[in-house]
Amino acid sequence: MNREHDDIAIAGAGIAGLAIGRLLSREGFRVRVYEQARCFARVGAGIQMTPNAVMALRGMGLDAHACDVAFHPQMGLAREFDTGDVTNELRMSEFPERYGAPHLCMHRGDLHHILASDLPGDLVSFGKRIVACSQQDELVSLAFADGSTATARALIGADGIHSAVRRQLFGDDTPLSTGKISYRAIVPAALIKGAVSQARVKWWGPDRHIVVYYNSRAMDEVYFGAIVPESTRPDALESWSAIGDIAELRRLFEGFHPEVLAILDACESVNLYTILEREPIESWGTGRISLIGDACHPMTPFMSQGGAQSLEDAAILYRCIREAGLDCIDQAFQRYASIRRPRTADIQTTSRKNTWMRRATNPDWLYGYDAWLTPLDAPSEIDRLEQAAN
Repeated sequence: MNREHDDIAIAGAGIAGLAIGRLLSREGFRVRVYEQARCFARVGAGIQMTPNAVMALRGMGLDAHACDVAFHPQMGLAREFDTGDVTNELRMSEFPERYGAPHLCMHRGDLHHILASDLPGDLVSFGKRIVACSQQDELVSLAFADGSTATARALIGADGIHSAVRRQLFGDDTPLSTGKISYRAIVPAALIKGAVSQARVKWWGPDRHIVVYYNSRAMDEVYFGAIVPESTRPDALESWSAIGDIAELRRLFEGFHPEVLAILDACESVNLYTILEREPIESWGTGRISLIGDACHPMTPFMSQGGAQSLEDAAILYRCIREAGLDCIDQAFQRYASIRRPRTADIQTTSRKNTWMRRATNPDWLYGYDAWLTPLDAPSEIDRLEQAAN
């Protein structure tokens, strides 16, 4: 590191960290992203980019790239687990006209690669797990697990649900268990016997469900995310790389529709993890330190909004910083949180119910949001609550 200190340090090079990092660096801020991994790897499985997420990518100049690699489902279906009866249809083919952007299904690794493309070579520092941070005068100090330190004029904590930055700000608080675990896998389409729907389908069972879709334009891979009660596997870990038992998974979905069973039969390996979340919090930061993405509003995956909300956060935060400037970045952080908290809290609480789109649902409030056009002078959260009370 050959400069005395950076303008803005970012802890974590996931979706949120890379999105805000690339935006700020292109604006001319001296930015450093600190990532605990030793290198980028193609981790994760499928991810859905709903129209609001694609609009956020568009403002970063990345939507065309995403559209080129992703699968574009024309329909979203909710189906009964055994009969296959359709309980809700979502005409995704109408989204470009209705919202100004399509719905995309893709590999999370492809999205991460897009966000990491064309970045300055020194933007990301690998092998840097932050363990402590503090503010003094005009600087924020960072300490890393390898014994090294750094300073910056501001810090953005994009280090996920187990955020060390959050812990430094607000103390230890254990993430909440949802009582559910997720099995995830990508299956080569050629191995699946029988046709796979070209819709994005969620198969609803009494206490479990499975979401299925192609995850690339080539339609050579099928992704599934299967959610079951935690009681079926109480030893599951909160890790994307923990290995699950495919035979056990097949047993857990006995009685599901033959199309589901054909996909599970073709699956050769599966990962599992415990689904955690947190309650909405009143503050996302203090002074020259703020949180973004899962560090401040981790949510269940039942509305496909985790990545989307991180991208929205990045767009709003960037706009607030660009307008306020580095000398008033504490005010920019406050403004950003005031704008974003009500929306992310609504999504957290709605997603937790796991009823989204099972029946006819109007998604305009979610999918029609454009983070680049949302007024920055929107009422604060306090104003919003006072208006609701009156």
